[in-house]
Amino acid sequence: MHILVIEDDPVLRKAVTDLLSEEEYFVDQASAGDEGFYLAQQDIYDLIILDVMLPEMSGIEIVKKLRMTGCAVPILLLTAKDSVDDRVTGLEAGADDYLVKPFAVRELLARMKALERRKGNMAMNNQLYYGELLLNRKAHDGFAGKVPLGLGLKEYDILEFLLLNKEQVLTREQIFDRVWGYDSDAAISIVDLYIHYLRKKLMPYGLDSLIQTVRGTGFILREPS
Repeated sequence: MHILVIEDDPVLRKAVTDLLSEEEYFVDQASAGDEGFYLAQQDIYDLIILDVMLPEMSGIEIVKKLRMTGCAVPILLLTAKDSVDDRVTGLEAGADDYLVKPFAVRELLARMKALERRKGNMAMNNQLYYGELLLNRKAHDGFAGKVPLGLGLKEYDILEFLLLNKEQVLTREQIFDRVWGYDSDAAISIVDLYIHYLRKKLMPYGLDSLIQTVRGTGFILREPS
């Protein structure tokens, strides 16, 4: 699960980021509204944790703009205890939930898991399916039926991203930013290389054709027409 934390308080931002990293989530962070909005637009995140009061662009404004562009990623607002109007405005703008500062760690994790279940991306048994193709998050591997594929870290991350967005086109840029990070020094052509590796592991089971190239754009996971 890839999470974006947009929070201008450096102490709180670090605490949340460290907590999520310890829980084995992938985390990107931003300290200002305009930077956070830019990252959120990349459409590579499973959840956005968003402070209401931000420099450059408010959290409410970010929610409104993201929803206007069709972004459906769950958004969890962080609000001050006395900002009832902000909470109501945020929910009406399209946020999915809110958490009042200061908050307990257990409550943050519980609300995140609730949003994840609500979105429907993650089965209760930590498995994602598409036909005979299965990904087990606890085993951190993919399976062809019941046969493990023996995926490397990047291969696993790409397959997870494809399964979370099955039958939707993902650009090379989206895959690169999701798997390697937008600040990586690697060349974007590495995406094609790892797609090749992933297809090669799926080929013995006749599943390589599920990953289709969209010319000039990227890739999509779907049944061959």
